[in-house]
Amino acid sequence: MSDQDVVQPQDQADLPDWLAEVTGEKTSADPQQVAQRFSTFNIVAGLIVAALLGVIGYALYQRSQSQPTEGPAPDFTVTMYDFDQIAMSGQRVSLKDLRGQAVVINFWASFCVPCQKEAPMLERVWNDYRERGVVFLGINTDDPLKNALDYLVEYQITYPNAPDVGERVEEAYRITGIPETFVINTRGEIVQHFLSEPNERDLRAAIDRALEG
Repeated sequence: MSDQDVVQPQDQADLPDWLAEVTGEKTSADPQQVAQRFSTFNIVAGLIVAALLGVIGYALYQRSQSQPTEGPAPDFTVTMYDFDQIAMSGQRVSLKDLRGQAVVINFWASFCVPCQKEAPMLERVWNDYRERGVVFLGINTDDPLKNALDYLVEYQITYPNAPDVGERVEEAYRITGIPETFVINTRGEIVQHFLSEPNERDLRAAIDRALEG
């Protein structure tokens, strides 16, 4: 082997930092340069985190807003819980049976914290509108019977509630989470779809529109 084929120590010292690390050679770095690199990294990382938080925050904000949905509400039939505390106890009811009345359908589960937060408001609004041709209908998802009934007792729910056996109702309404609430007018058309717990004022406004037909 000739002298030209041998890598001299000074040639290794001149390798770029990244190549020196790959080849196992260490280079001495200027502490000021290292500090600058860390500072730049921290700034970039902070900007990325801020951007991600912004995207997540905006998505949550969009989810919390009510979005109008048009078109006929999918029909379904459910059997109410056989529980004396609620209206229509034990009855088998279809949405078609309720035509001519405004209907508020609320999807919920006992373990859902937003559902727990909205429960007293829903009961309050139901009591204010029940004599005006408005039916509230709770559709329970994913709960054992005991958990569902304990929830109704804890939050003193008296409007009709039924289990979603086989998840047929939530599939028909294509819900993406809980709670979700649909307001249906007297002609069986969806006038408002709330993707999360609704503001009480917005819910009342949607029910008033539903009563107008």
